[in-house]
Amino acid sequence: MFRIPGVPGKDLCDKDLGMTRRDILRVGGSAMMGLSLNNLFRAQAASTNSAAAGRVGWGKAKHVLMIYLQGGPSHLDLWDPKENVPDKVRSAFKTIPTKVPGHHFTEILPQLAKVNDKFTMINSMSYTPNGLFNHTAAIYQIMTGYTTDKVSPSGQLEPPNAKDFPNFGSNIIRLKPMDEPMLPFVMLPRPLQESNVVGKGGTAGFLGKAYDPYTLYPDGDDLDMGKMDRIKIEDLQLRPDLFSVRLQRRAKLRDAINDQMPTIEAAVKDMSLDSYYDQALNLIASGRARDAFALDRESPKLRDRYGRNTFGQSCMLARRLIEAGTRVVELIWPKVANSDNHSWDHHVGLTQRMKNQSGPMLDQGLSALFEDLDASGLLDETLVVALGEFGRSPEKGVSTSGNGNSADGRDHWPYCYTAVIGGAGIKRGYVHGKSDATGSSPAEDPVHPTELLATIYHAVGIDPETIVYNHLNQPRELVKAKPVTKLFA
Repeated sequence: MFRIPGVPGKDLCDKDLGMTRRDILRVGGSAMMGLSLNNLFRAQAASTNSAAAGRVGWGKAKHVLMIYLQGGPSHLDLWDPKENVPDKVRSAFKTIPTKVPGHHFTEILPQLAKVNDKFTMINSMSYTPNGLFNHTAAIYQIMTGYTTDKVSPSGQLEPPNAKDFPNFGSNIIRLKPMDEPMLPFVMLPRPLQESNVVGKGGTAGFLGKAYDPYTLYPDGDDLDMGKMDRIKIEDLQLRPDLFSVRLQRRAKLRDAINDQMPTIEAAVKDMSLDSYYDQALNLIASGRARDAFALDRESPKLRDRYGRNTFGQSCMLARRLIEAGTRVVELIWPKVANSDNHSWDHHVGLTQRMKNQSGPMLDQGLSALFEDLDASGLLDETLVVALGEFGRSPEKGVSTSGNGNSADGRDHWPYCYTAVIGGAGIKRGYVHGKSDATGSSPAEDPVHPTELLATIYHAVGIDPETIVYNHLNQPRELVKAKPVTKLFA
């Protein structure tokens, strides 16, 4: 047995109490203040070497920003409009030229048309779904690289569980651990969701909760455009007086235990326990993460440029997080699928909703992000990816997924759609692949979502074929696909 010396807890309500069992359990981490992060840092001490090192694009990205346009934006009404097609296929929007000669967007994206010389368009994203054309199944695939084997009769997946494959961000922060006091992986401003299935594909799954993202979900309805001004980050800040005293006492308790356990210390000497604890403590004490969330430190002019709405301010916050050192940021479109206003799930009323709601927010926020990252030099080391889980049907008013669609609506379409990718060595002003005359299927260079994931891993210097072990200790590749190295300059 060992004895823990100490003095009564002077900062406690019951001043006669000394060190308690609860104190001991809290050594090394406190969920109340985020110090469970020490376990996260410990678990992240892994890396990978690869034969792919040295290939074009390898390891160019220090940061990854995934902008997930949940709901499935219509490629035909945004980035890949078609001329000389039947009325049921043609977009209601006019086409406009872009900075890339010969390439057109629709009039919905006037700002992005001015900056598309900073990124690559992939107009040949394509896959054949496993089962129904369902949002949740598609989300799980693009986020993890795997399809699921449990789907309900309605097409819904089961809720998240510890057997799930990890989100790509969780894999990245495990294999590329942070070396500075900053949150490694942040997800905002809402969870992945379809109907009542929340968070599927958005966790660390069988890697364990140590690799889950730090979730920033401000209070408020999806249509509350001011919610980013009410960010709460209590777990990233030291409370004054009483709380700092408790923190110091817990640190001393840890030291006391270490002093009296030489045998255990010797057994774990290679585990760098102190360094992991210090990383977690430094994250809290440095204030670096806390400061990154202070949107009011940006000029009103820049905030206006991004757009005073949830998506625009989330884009600006994502830039601030990357600037502060965050490895992976996943920005989820702030309106859930299976809904109307501001959603990309345009089964009905596509023209009005895209023109007045989702379209302008995307155009303003994403164009400002690329401009801002490029001007600061961060785009050179930040891989930005923007896409949905699929596109929309070339023909309006038809059902491809069992959903009802109005004459001014398009259904789910995974066979051909568009993704945006830029930064970290990706070609600028490049259009990869080509869709056919009606945007129904790729005519050249199809890219599967898993290949895009493999490209992300490649860009951060991780071999996509790196083996991880699931909950049954079975070996699995990060993703069963090769990177699309043609995307890199």
